[in-house]
Amino acid sequence: MKHSMNQQTRRGQGPARRIGRTLAFVLPVVLVLSGTLAVTRVNWSGNSTDPVLTAADTSVGSPRAAKRAPQDILRDKLLTELQEEDPGVALTHLQQAVNGRPSLAKHCASIARALGQAAVRVYGPTRAQSYARPVCDTAFATGVAAAHS
Repeated sequence: MKHSMNQQTRRGQGPARRIGRTLAFVLPVVLVLSGTLAVTRVNWSGNSTDPVLTAADTSVGSPRAAKRAPQDILRDKLLTELQEEDPGVALTHLQQAVNGRPSLAKHCASIARALGQAAVRVYGPTRAQSYARPVCDTAFATGVAAAHS
């Protein structure tokens, strides 16, 4: 009787054991193949002509983007906001950027002046001056005055 009990126990473990062994062999193979296929789908050259993954994001990894200083990136973003929204929105975002990243404070006046000059080109001197506020002292108003002169 003891013998038949062991056979039932072994039979009960037999299919589970076979499935476990099969998975133990197949699963690593599947993982390696899927990883290999994922790597081959990446465009490692960085020249993206296909909307497939690229290994290096061209906006971040390009030499040109690497040379741009944070204040230049912020200035360009704010100039775009000035044209799409209004100077008030751009000045608010400038103040928030300087508050969030104090290292930009030394560039605040030059960015605000550039915003003032751009506001004159887009809105005219009178309307541009109406957006002036004490962000970076009076640099925005100085930019408006310089562009109007």
